[in-house]
Amino acid sequence: MTQGADTPTAVAPLLALLQLERRAREAQNVEALGFVMANETLSLVPYRQAAVWLESGLGHVSAVSGLPQADANAPYLQWLTQLCRGLAHAHADTSALDADGAPAKDGAPAKTSADWADWLPAHALWLPLKDQLGRRDGALLLARETPFSEHELAVLAEVTHAYGHALAAFRPAQPLGQRLKAMLRPGRTRRRVLLGLLVVCLIPMRLTVLAPAEVSARDPFLVRAPLDGVIERVYVQPNQPVPQGAPLFSLDTVALQTRRAVAERAYDTAQETYRQSAQMAVTDDESRLKMAQSRGELDQRALELDYTARQLARVQVKAEREGVAVFGDVNDWQGKAVTIGEKVLLLADPAKVELTAQMPVAEQVSIQAGDTITFYPDANPTQAFDARIISVSYAAAETDGGVLAYRVRASFAAKDVPRLGLRGTARLSAGWVPFLYHALRRPLTVARQWIGL
Repeated sequence: MTQGADTPTAVAPLLALLQLERRAREAQNVEALGFVMANETLSLVPYRQAAVWLESGLGHVSAVSGLPQADANAPYLQWLTQLCRGLAHAHADTSALDADGAPAKDGAPAKTSADWADWLPAHALWLPLKDQLGRRDGALLLARETPFSEHELAVLAEVTHAYGHALAAFRPAQPLGQRLKAMLRPGRTRRRVLLGLLVVCLIPMRLTVLAPAEVSARDPFLVRAPLDGVIERVYVQPNQPVPQGAPLFSLDTVALQTRRAVAERAYDTAQETYRQSAQMAVTDDESRLKMAQSRGELDQRALELDYTARQLARVQVKAEREGVAVFGDVNDWQGKAVTIGEKVLLLADPAKVELTAQMPVAEQVSIQAGDTITFYPDANPTQAFDARIISVSYAAAETDGGVLAYRVRASFAAKDVPRLGLRGTARLSAGWVPFLYHALRRPLTVARQWIGL
């Protein structure tokens, strides 16, 4: 019967310890956890006063036994804050200290030591709260009139370990800089991190750049305006196959018809004047001289009439060879005034195409004729075409988008070539470089331009 009666008494401290650890884990916030530490620890070890000190910021007392909420302006809290700040600074690496043994009072500020008897009992314990890595987040201060036994110190060490683990869960996420600093502390972890970074920096990578590209015609036939005028009608549509001799477009003939009518009237007048001069030259020597002048004027009018007729014959432009009509839109040209020699459209062979890429000056890499580039059309991103560089322009020119770029021409290697006019992205590849150079190439270029070195 004696053994059965003693068993609950022996298990009670263990049950109290387990219950406190569970209450600490179930705390919803720091305030609830502080209340558990300051008040419910009494079920495990007797004490008269308790306080919870948190290291966040400049440090503050978050909970006091017997009070639902700590008032920072109360004299007791102000004195307790000075005491805890001094103890935290003096005993940063101490797990448990008895005030009667001198270390706690020696570490406290002189002002608080003088008033110790007015606010706290003679014996006190300073119990740091640490996380798994040994970082201190706060401390628990317990005070009473009698010293703490070794058994109580062992039990409190166990429960404060659980308190520290629970308190670490409410710690704000550590900034990336501090985490990196912790990883780079002297030791095996730092050596591994530095070795891993060195290996990553030395990984070889192909230096590449992406540039806008378009499939353009190779050796196209340029169709120009034959004379000044207004385009009256366009007979073909964009990308329409055109046979040789088919009409492409025609110019407005109203002005030319008027000029031809004037030229015909002037020719008839000159011819009549010449006929009269020729009749009078038979009997009059002076009329012979006028006949020569009339002949010259007649020839001039004949040339003007012939020139006007030849211009009228050229108002309709026909295809000099077969191909595909390459231009923007019919409505962009109908009714538009053009000058002689102005480009209107192209006649291209769909089987003869090449790739034209615009490599921006800011992304320039070392490429040369014979290198291979890859074209990814926007219409089908899963498809790719390889092409071999034919030439790279010597000087950069401004593109339609207002970007300075080098013009790169390349011929497709395979027989299956993309459709004429297809747009996409070209990947230009240079030599192999370390990953560190690949990552810092652009920042170094910008820094060099800014510094001027």
